[in-house]
Amino acid sequence: MILTERIAHAVAAGKVTVAYRRWKQPRVKPGTEFRTVAGLVRVETIKPVAPAGLSDADARQAGYATLDDLTATFRSRDHDPVFRIGLSWVAADVRDELAAHPNLTAEDITGIDALLDRLDARTPWARTTLARIQLKPGITAGALTDGLTVGKESLKRRIRTLKEHGLTRSLRVGYELSERGHAYLRATDQQ
Repeated sequence: MILTERIAHAVAAGKVTVAYRRWKQPRVKPGTEFRTVAGLVRVETIKPVAPAGLSDADARQAGYATLDDLTATFRSRDHDPVFRIGLSWVAADVRDELAAHPNLTAEDITGIDALLDRLDARTPWARTTLARIQLKPGITAGALTDGLTVGKESLKRRIRTLKEHGLTRSLRVGYELSERGHAYLRATDQQ
């Protein structure tokens, strides 16, 4: 499940506790946790609701000013059911904490080296991508693919692995190195 940045931060602040989605069938279930830009969010409940029964108050609870604003976000076909999804904020994203730590031990550096070796084993992309992001913060996946043998969507998925290990951050547009990513490149003289 994807939440916009504004809604994710509102969930983290406790101002939004519900979302509505028009899906052919439920795509989440109670207990599911997922990452957002504001941290980890949990699905508490999910139940079908009658769209005609929704009100402006329901929209405000979901973070929208009016019912029209909320229903404008609905995808799928009009005859597909609408689900009310109860949400709660769980915790900050541990990747953010990891990314913020520039003090690397020798074991950290060895671990990152091994990770990058594994990622580059079949198709070299990881070290090149880190170097390009360092040179041009905000670079997009499309621009990063120049000269690589992986496509844009594949590269986006691969960059998530770098983010999982605290080396990069996603921006609204493009990517940047984290403090940990900069520290790794400094420590390995890959500047």
